[in-house]
Amino acid sequence: MVGRRAKILSLDHVEDLLVFAAQTRHPLRNQALVLLSVKAGLRAGEIANLTWPMLAEPTGEIGTSLELQDRVAKKGSGRVIPIHPGLRAALVKLARLTPIPDGPVIRSERGGPMTPVSIVCWFAKAYRAIGLEGCSSHSGRRTFITRAARLVHKAGGSLRDVQLLAGHRSIQTTQRYIDGDTDVQRKLVSLI
Repeated sequence: MVGRRAKILSLDHVEDLLVFAAQTRHPLRNQALVLLSVKAGLRAGEIANLTWPMLAEPTGEIGTSLELQDRVAKKGSGRVIPIHPGLRAALVKLARLTPIPDGPVIRSERGGPMTPVSIVCWFAKAYRAIGLEGCSSHSGRRTFITRAARLVHKAGGSLRDVQLLAGHRSIQTTQRYIDGDTDVQRKLVSLI
């Protein structure tokens, strides 16, 4: 897949991924892994380096926003991302199983953080298992950014808001992530 962009996931594909994750040896961890990609737009390296304090309120409970620190984000592009309710529910369940509430959110079987490469491999295995081609660990991130761009007007925002959520320095980078929709294009032309 070198030189090609990861495919965008449909709602059915995301559901298939979550079903696959639920059938693995670590269902709560793996469902949180999928949702961190699709509902927060995190890269594999960001997921691997995410720690519980980045998600927690001062009380120690899972908060309503994820504070991705510069040291974790690509090119030091830390950011604050509101936590989707479905992701928050998955993180609350996962936190109950976590012996050390200040360590990595996504742990390997040995208890340490999963590496970015392990996360990339996990997604490759998951996509093969559900029969999707052209997808990678970056598909969730591209899906998040594309959906955000399509819906941002409903929230009263702009593409700049999507850029900030994605952690991109340039709006042009954000635009490259966004897939067009031929059905929407047909409807748009019919309105002209």
